[in-house]
Amino acid sequence: MITVIHCWSAPRSRSTALLYSFDAREDCVGIDEPLYREWLVEKGDTVARPYTKELIEGVPPEGESDEQGQWKRERLSLQERIAEIAKKLSSGVIFCKHMAKHSHLYDFDKECAVEGVEVVHRHLLLVRDPVTVLSSWGQSSGVHGNAATSDEVGVVPLLSIYSKLESRYNGDKKHAVVLESEELVKDPNEILSIICEELGIKYKESMLTWPTGPKECDGPWAKWWYHNVHKSDGWNRKSTKDEYYPPTGKYRTIDPSLMPALKSSFPAYEFLRQLTAKYQKRGPPPSEIYEDPRNEHLLVWIGAPEHGRLYPRSMAAVSPWDSSVQGGDAAWEGIRVYRGRILSLDKHLRRLVRSAKALGFKNVHTKEQVTEAIFQTLAANGMRDNAHMRLTLTRGEKCTSSMNPDFNVYGTTLIILPEWKPTEGATTYDNTKGITLISASQRRNSPNTCDSKIHHNNLINNILPKIQANLAGAADAIMLDVDGYVSETNATNIFMVDDEGTLLTPHGDHCLPGVTRNTVIVLAAELGIPCEVRRVSLAEFHAAEEVFTTGTMGELTPVNTIDGRVIGTGSRGETTKRLQDAYKFLPEREGWATEIPPFE
Repeated sequence: MITVIHCWSAPRSRSTALLYSFDAREDCVGIDEPLYREWLVEKGDTVARPYTKELIEGVPPEGESDEQGQWKRERLSLQERIAEIAKKLSSGVIFCKHMAKHSHLYDFDKECAVEGVEVVHRHLLLVRDPVTVLSSWGQSSGVHGNAATSDEVGVVPLLSIYSKLESRYNGDKKHAVVLESEELVKDPNEILSIICEELGIKYKESMLTWPTGPKECDGPWAKWWYHNVHKSDGWNRKSTKDEYYPPTGKYRTIDPSLMPALKSSFPAYEFLRQLTAKYQKRGPPPSEIYEDPRNEHLLVWIGAPEHGRLYPRSMAAVSPWDSSVQGGDAAWEGIRVYRGRILSLDKHLRRLVRSAKALGFKNVHTKEQVTEAIFQTLAANGMRDNAHMRLTLTRGEKCTSSMNPDFNVYGTTLIILPEWKPTEGATTYDNTKGITLISASQRRNSPNTCDSKIHHNNLINNILPKIQANLAGAADAIMLDVDGYVSETNATNIFMVDDEGTLLTPHGDHCLPGVTRNTVIVLAAELGIPCEVRRVSLAEFHAAEEVFTTGTMGELTPVNTIDGRVIGTGSRGETTKRLQDAYKFLPEREGWATEIPPFE
């Protein structure tokens, strides 16, 4: 069997080195840009090369010989060259190096067959960061002379090739392998092993080195283009796996005139880069990361007023000039979806609006715009139950790096992160068995510093206690106020039941008066449970009959131990269960939830 590998590449992506790498295999024959001559014929006088006439005619320049037939063989078509080599090789690999801009000359629907020889075609897309490609655009201007268009840069044509292959093979990824040039340089042994496996051929260590100087597989244009690669004798990796590969020592300026080509090429590069095996293996497998596998492929809402849209999770991002990045300058809310309804949506949105007003945001999304974005996001993800959404409203993108809100000129940025998230699971709590808490060493910030009634994004005050809880093997940490009274946990509000059956919760001066907290206070009144909102000491919580936390994401969660003290019987108490049971029916109660429109 002959495996024909078609390597499609942008310029300056080390495609010639990869050609030499494969050609160094004893079972492989390399072909250098077999569609180049046909492309020059098509372009005619619009493309100038110092060898155009000779290449088209298949004869060497005057005064040069063609003993190896490098010029003559260029007159053969790609199919003729593959057939000629395949009949001699009988089994092995044919590696065809192509420029992506030549791809329109290749028939992806009718790939070359050779009579009497089994031929399998595989396609390898070699990509490189377009910033790097364009930074060296002028280095070969004496030969190149081409304008930096998206077609010349080659990444957009690579995406077109991927699309053709996807259609041709009904999404079978084994026919389209993507390789990132920089990853190949960092660890050629590993990357070549991965690529060979994906291409269905055996990896050979001979691919790591090759002789210096011109090669038999070179196209006749090599003396104009390949000076540097002819000096190389292999990938020459000098760093260990734990080190960053050596810098090139080349620091180049990107000419502003190249920005249109860069902007058009970058989205295609980002998409293709995420298809590489190295990118896919950058962390634990999805089965270990996502509690619900559907969370790997979510659509996320991001944007300024009237400019928001949905983005695939892997491509969702905010500008590095956004205020949330520059200074944590944002407000947020968490909302839950139950059985086709959003619980307490109006309460959450009114608090979001209050936070934005207190923070002095300008050109802010309206409640109606946020609601519409929520519905669009839920519909796109098919979410009507067991879902949680985090809404973040930032001051917006700045025109320059600064803390000064005067530089926020584009309006607020709305981010909606939806997730399939059960109320009890790996990312929440066990609302039946309960959890363990510790008391944090950090104090909850007071209104003297940053008022918690603003539901702001400055969460380091909460994150540090969470780290402490993680290290102690606890679910969360109780935070005290500056006077030593209990405020809340790092993530939730907190309640206790004393030995007289009274429900107690700290006042809201040093904590966020949560929507779920307020809901529990209302439910307690309905159930005839006496409730007090006052200062509560840590000692009172240690001695409590029942303790539970409240939050939109995890609802009502019983607490079994605090700082090693067993709470009550060490299991969920009766008052906690009564409130949990009442809470479960809220989405169906009138006035408590907003119905989600039907999806088409």
